[in-house]
Amino acid sequence: MQQRFDSYGGSPKKVGHILVICLVMCVCAGAMYVLGQTTQNAGNSHISQAGSPQSNQELKNPSVPSQEVGPIVKVRVNLVQVRVVVRDGRDQTVKGLKREDFLLYDQGKLQAISNFAVETRGQKESAASMATTKDRAEPNAPGKNTVPKIAMPERFVALVYDDVHMTLADATAIRGAAEKFLETITPSDRVGVFSTSAQVQQDFTSDRESLKKAVGGILPKTATNAGLADCPNVTYYMADLIQNKNDGQALQVAVKDAQQCMHSPDGKRVEVAVRTMVRQKLTAGNTENEMTYRHLEDVLQKLAGRPGDRVMVMLSPGFLVSSQYSNETGLVDRANQANIVINTVDARGLFTPETGADISRPTGSSIQTMGYDTSYRLAALSQSTAVLRDFASGTGGTYFGNSNDLTGGMKLLAEAPETSYILAFSPQDRKPDGRFHSLKVALANDHNHHSIQARNGYYAEKTIKSPEERGNQEIEEASLSQEEIADMPLRLDLQCSRTAQGNALSVASNIGMSGVHFRTVGGKRLDNLTIATILFDENGKYVTGEKKTVELKLSPENYETVQRFGLTLSSSFEVKPGRYLVREVVRDSEGEQMAAQNGSIEVP
Repeated sequence: MQQRFDSYGGSPKKVGHILVICLVMCVCAGAMYVLGQTTQNAGNSHISQAGSPQSNQELKNPSVPSQEVGPIVKVRVNLVQVRVVVRDGRDQTVKGLKREDFLLYDQGKLQAISNFAVETRGQKESAASMATTKDRAEPNAPGKNTVPKIAMPERFVALVYDDVHMTLADATAIRGAAEKFLETITPSDRVGVFSTSAQVQQDFTSDRESLKKAVGGILPKTATNAGLADCPNVTYYMADLIQNKNDGQALQVAVKDAQQCMHSPDGKRVEVAVRTMVRQKLTAGNTENEMTYRHLEDVLQKLAGRPGDRVMVMLSPGFLVSSQYSNETGLVDRANQANIVINTVDARGLFTPETGADISRPTGSSIQTMGYDTSYRLAALSQSTAVLRDFASGTGGTYFGNSNDLTGGMKLLAEAPETSYILAFSPQDRKPDGRFHSLKVALANDHNHHSIQARNGYYAEKTIKSPEERGNQEIEEASLSQEEIADMPLRLDLQCSRTAQGNALSVASNIGMSGVHFRTVGGKRLDNLTIATILFDENGKYVTGEKKTVELKLSPENYETVQRFGLTLSSSFEVKPGRYLVREVVRDSEGEQMAAQNGSIEVP
């Protein structure tokens, strides 16, 4: 297909223009909003009718009668999607399950599963390798050359080290397991390495050496992980009991221990010292937790902007939540909204809590308080993993703990499962109240007691979305996926050429209209198409995008022509040399049908 690249003056906002070729169409080009970042239209858009019948013999449905197609309404945002992984007793994924094998409950009520799909690792790897352009117009060359296939990103894994709460022993044990996992990543995998202190920030890449260097740089950053015990010796767990839960027993234990280490019989003076230490410990612990949450949110945001499967693997010894439970639930909610699964690994591996004190940090416990101190220490160790379990169960992930097979745990949690099932349902009597809805997935007649991995709930919308808001949400969610949608036929043709300004990437698309619903007003067929075209680099980072609306007002003759040959739209973008993943999403306003296709190209 011969492409032309015109140059238009003015600001990027004025790039959108009206072009009438036999059809009455209005084209509005706007800014593309992707995950909180507004980016101006980066290219010139062209709209044309498909070529003459002689030049479009390859198009399907060459003769469709001019009649109104009945509505095919497909509303996606009202569906709740649940990804399910079923494993047997050997932690192997279970294949061959069907829709009728699953039971899905919302607030304890059995739901009808309206959509069902099966994903396998092999299918996704094949789809990633197929996302490639076949032809490219070489600069200053009359012909076209075949471009080799490009392995574009399909799955994004963020390895998050909780170096705020880790000890040196934790970091050392988990480092070797992570390095072995990095040897197994595929060409379509992109891995990032991050730490909760933000000391390590390796963005998503497939470069194993860069990833190994980042993993090797993980060291504990917190000052509370080393050194002698304080006097008075008050742990964060005890400080929470004393300050937030008004536990008198914990206060008396801390005072007794302080009297021994301070060598002072003055109970009032010692209690003042204990309460001062309580405030210090709470402030330090809450600050560390707040740092952890904020940097976890930063990683979630990085993941959410990547097109494809998104997984966070958190490696941590766990930590106490204390009064910051709302941060935990908020993090889980944001992960679910972005379809991010959080898997967690207890970095301590298999360990037996010592009933006595750590000899490197003597506490000075008295004989009277030794039993209490031990019970507090064991309770803190046990409760510190609760946050890891909550992150995993709340997002449909897996918690791996109490095992020294950290390499096996990394492989289990970071690799894509062999088989997963996608269940979707429309909640009964759904109210826009913003409340949490618990979910449960079970197998019918499960005699083998399989383990089921699925998120445990979702939050209802707080408001009823208008048709325009619903459409924008569907387009944005589809833009950050790699799922190909075929409610209507969509073909992409990607080409690059040289211009006076540099490299121009042309994205031409043909949209089949034979099954699209139109409404008739005054003898004309009306519908609106919204087209979003997004460019990502080879590591899945957003580069630029364009969103435009085409308003169709077709006479009977033009309606029949569009039904036969579809609409051909094109956009061009100024790009730097490199490899690009192109994602195009189309949605019509009448039938709310969608199409989405992927392509990839290398710009020399």
